[in-house]
Amino acid sequence: MNALLRQMFDAAVASAQPSRVIASHLPAAPAGRLIVIGAGKASAAMAQAVEQHWPGPIEGLVVTRYGYAVPCERIEIVEAAHPVPDAAGLAGETRPRLARSELRMIATPQMALEASAEVARANGLTPHILGDAIEGEARDVGKVLAGLALQVAERGQPFKTPCVLLSGGETTVTVRGDGRGGRNVEFLLSLAVALNGHPRIHALAGDTDGVDGQEEIAGALLSPDTLARAWALGIKPRDSLANNDGHGFFEALGDGVVTGPTLTNVNDFRAIVIDGPLRT
Repeated sequence: MNALLRQMFDAAVASAQPSRVIASHLPAAPAGRLIVIGAGKASAAMAQAVEQHWPGPIEGLVVTRYGYAVPCERIEIVEAAHPVPDAAGLAGETRPRLARSELRMIATPQMALEASAEVARANGLTPHILGDAIEGEARDVGKVLAGLALQVAERGQPFKTPCVLLSGGETTVTVRGDGRGGRNVEFLLSLAVALNGHPRIHALAGDTDGVDGQEEIAGALLSPDTLARAWALGIKPRDSLANNDGHGFFEALGDGVVTGPTLTNVNDFRAIVIDGPLRT
């Protein structure tokens, strides 16, 4: 099941790759140069894709996170700190007021969830997209989705099993402890505590940019035996949650999800798989 969850996550990330989505959104070539200005984790990969598909003169500047640069021939790429700006980011800043600008969303959380849903269908699971903009305290969202997953598993309501509950958006974490945390692992650890080792529920939560909080770790996987393995190592799940130590918890179990720089970002990805009842 972990392999399938990772396949769904990878499909979500792949669907938002600039090399796949940029070309169809480029405007008609203007009479003069195209000037590209950008910032963010996906900006360098987007600039590269624009260069590859643009027939005319082009130049520009984009600022991206350290480790997220890709080679461009005509657009300057500057690496800088994220989310807290540093001197490199300040030096690369340009934000002029652009007249007659038009905003287009070319890669979205909904697109990523739908790509993951296709993988689920191909593997015999009915996908249910709960929402692509779910917000709130990560641990509270974990409790709520645990309650929904348990109702599905035990009552077949509101969905029949086997199925997968998909959601996106960005939760928040109120830091109370001094552990190594991130909103995805905080959500997943809260989910684990609430599920209490239910034998038919698995999950994955990860950030599509490959970085959950300040860690170079995208997220983690949850299995029915997660809590039991933690207790066997002397780790108390509730204490880890209270200390905001989601990364420390899942790393000790070997259940972290590491992708490296994904060169894109369409917020968080959460998948909860509920198996059908065992047949006797």
